[in-house]
Amino acid sequence: MEQYVIKGGIPLVGEVEIGGAKNAALAILAASIMTDETVTIDNLPDVRDINALLQAMEDIGAKIDRIDAHAVKVNGSFVRDVPVDYESMKKIRASYYLLGSLLGKYKRAEVTLPGGCNIGSRPMDLHIKGFRALGAHVEIRNGAVAAEAERLVGSHIYLDKVSVGATINIMMAAAMAEGKTTIENAAKEPHVVDVANFLNSMGANIRGAGTDVIRIVGVEKLHKTEYSVIPDQIEAGTFMFAAAATKGDVMVRNVIPKHLEATTAKLLEAGCEVEEFDDAVRVVASKPLRHMQVTTLPYPGFPTDMQPQMSVLLGIAEGTSTVTESIFENRFKYVDELARMGADIKVESNIAIISGIKNYAGARVSAPDLRAGAALVIAGLSAEGITIVDDIHYIQRGYEVFEEKLKGLGAQIEKVSSEKEIQKFRLKVS
Repeated sequence: MEQYVIKGGIPLVGEVEIGGAKNAALAILAASIMTDETVTIDNLPDVRDINALLQAMEDIGAKIDRIDAHAVKVNGSFVRDVPVDYESMKKIRASYYLLGSLLGKYKRAEVTLPGGCNIGSRPMDLHIKGFRALGAHVEIRNGAVAAEAERLVGSHIYLDKVSVGATINIMMAAAMAEGKTTIENAAKEPHVVDVANFLNSMGANIRGAGTDVIRIVGVEKLHKTEYSVIPDQIEAGTFMFAAAATKGDVMVRNVIPKHLEATTAKLLEAGCEVEEFDDAVRVVASKPLRHMQVTTLPYPGFPTDMQPQMSVLLGIAEGTSTVTESIFENRFKYVDELARMGADIKVESNIAIISGIKNYAGARVSAPDLRAGAALVIAGLSAEGITIVDDIHYIQRGYEVFEEKLKGLGAQIEKVSSEKEIQKFRLKVS
């Protein structure tokens, strides 16, 4: 089993290039099989979730041609096997996007209930409500969601709760339904906009993505396109927080600063300097970090995917901070791990009360999920001594060559797979 071993206490300095947004790329790949023509997608992150979804698409007959690590050609004209099998799906949460794309194109789909990180309940009820409103018969049988319709007909759909997954899934199915669909209380995240832009580049008629009302006029068929995925705001935010936690100076390149506004605002509040450029953000942390209150909210609020990284930062800020998690109920599982490094955090219901300490101390910790894993790496980078992070397969689901990018900023970090390699690292850095 692979691990990261880290010698902390070194400020991160330099430039880092951000890859394509995993969450946008997963939905865009699923949507790419909605035409019988060849679609080219680039700026894909080369991470486990993407590769697992490409394998699942190949398994149902899609023709996948990897141009390179970050670009792919997809032809969906060979898709025949509409049930998507369990093995492909249990690896990744976003497998459910194949429901919307297959239902839209073939008027039937069957996808195993998805896996991914266990950070709390992410039910399918809003997805199912949307598909039913479009005229599909939907049932859960043998651990799979099965949907079929003689025809899909546009409808007015109100989402009881803001849901990125349901917004995207309904948008995909409605893109090939008859007539007009309106999605109210839609998610406004950048990757919702990116998927809408991608579908529009294939000939869909979607307006209002990025607002809470999306209007879709169904079309009979979609056509080929070439499309580049937006940069990953969560990867960018992770490096911004790593710069802050290590008292560093990092230029984060290939970003859309507007997507990072909530992250930037909180770093400024913590006492960091943040400089914005056209496609880059520079974070300088030369002053003591200040305490604050943070609540996770749907976009444009502070992202739940940045909450563990934020808690790590506040753990070494002056005074007492609170972090309120309003999206996922299991998102504080990393707190016990952080306590091994000396953190003083108490969790009451969905609120973490964080009393800042001077420094983390290196320890052996285990990544409970993707973002918490990245946060524990940040804690290790800022800590005194050696930190070992186990279960890094979670981190590899969403961060491409994470340790290499950190090394490029001066971090002392290695990916290892044995106690012998850990000892070798200890000797090298001592």
